[in-house]
Amino acid sequence: MSRNAKIAAGGVAVGLILLIWLPWWAALLIVLGAPTAAYLMLDPSQRRRLRRVSRKEVGR
Repeated sequence: MSRNAKIAAGGVAVGLILLIWLPWWAALLIVLGAPTAAYLMLDPSQRRRLRRVSRKEVGR
């Protein structure tokens, strides 16, 4: 299994565990809120650079 597949499988597992333990809206807030908060913490130059690169280059 590739590295990206392992990360995706782990994300799905965490999402399912959160759905079991928390109400659906709280799990959704955590799953969508964490990447959004990480993106908003970047400098404007880092955001521009992230938008400019392709998906394959982000993992490097």
